[in-house]
Amino acid sequence: MQKRFKGRKFNNRSRFGNKGFSKKKGFSANKIDISRFIQKAVPAESDVYTPEHLFDDFEIDSRLKNNIIRKGYREPTPIQDKIIPLILKGRDVVGIANTGTGKTAAFLIPAINKSLKDKKNKTIIIVPTRELAFQIEKEFNDFVPGLYLFPLLCIGGTNIGRQLRDASRSNNFVIGTPGRIKDLVQRKALNMASFQTIVLDEADRMLDMGFIGDMRFLIGQMPEGKQALLFSATLPEEIEKLSNQFLKNPEKISVRKKESSANVNQDIVKVGDQTKKIEVLCEYLSKEEFKKVLVFGRTKYGVEKIARALVKRGFMAESIHGDKNLARRKRAIDCFKAGSVKVLVATDVGRGASISVM
Repeated sequence: MQKRFKGRKFNNRSRFGNKGFSKKKGFSANKIDISRFIQKAVPAESDVYTPEHLFDDFEIDSRLKNNIIRKGYREPTPIQDKIIPLILKGRDVVGIANTGTGKTAAFLIPAINKSLKDKKNKTIIIVPTRELAFQIEKEFNDFVPGLYLFPLLCIGGTNIGRQLRDASRSNNFVIGTPGRIKDLVQRKALNMASFQTIVLDEADRMLDMGFIGDMRFLIGQMPEGKQALLFSATLPEEIEKLSNQFLKNPEKISVRKKESSANVNQDIVKVGDQTKKIEVLCEYLSKEEFKKVLVFGRTKYGVEKIARALVKRGFMAESIHGDKNLARRKRAIDCFKAGSVKVLVATDVGRGASISVM
């Protein structure tokens, strides 16, 4: 349901040069089958999904249904079509789905409906990054005009004093990152036992970012009769253990897409002399077809170094990474969307950002 950026993307960790390849003993770059990393766009011939339901078919509050239709939604995506009826029935679910499949609406719509049926029902949504929290808050606000439901955003990099004050009020929805939510729980500002529904979105990313302990702590504070919804692009062993431990006989729904869309060209550029990587990158950025470009780097230092090198060579470039505060990261993304910045260089924090180019 969301518009996705279909521009060019470089990954400094593996596809651009060979810096990201392992150098373990006995490893030889010649053993890598690079054809696995190359993909040429082909005319789309994918099957058109025929949903079993329309949004009008779901047993949800008529006011919410009107807001959904007003938003322009008619037919649900596969994840929405399969999971919304299960959540409405009170089932725990594990959704295996990529970003861009419409999973946010898949859990927001039934959770909002739950609160409309009983204002005492509260939902907490835990996500890996501040950018994703903002994205979910925006979609939530699109669904609730006139419904008198308001979200509380609990994220790092913002004034915790205000969040402590707002958390003392009655909030039907809390959206936040694991570290800040845990902080508020430990300060007794949030009581996990007061929430009837918990959503863990992009659980595999939270695992990668070291939040598995925080996730276990938070979900372990939930009441016995909670409804738990877990969404993940992959299902690593630790996440599967988490779902088996805390979810009640969950229904597992997988609508995971391929890693690369069929309409995206993916290639490898070999750079013999590593000192020439920036020069080679600049050659590509100078081409007419490279109008807006995302460049991913492995480290905060590397990302900043690339961005400065590009600016020095006359490119309109900005960077986003964990050392930049929220306001600067948001400004960089807004400039990229508006076109005043041509190249956005990012660490993995950029993968959770809502970067939509109209």
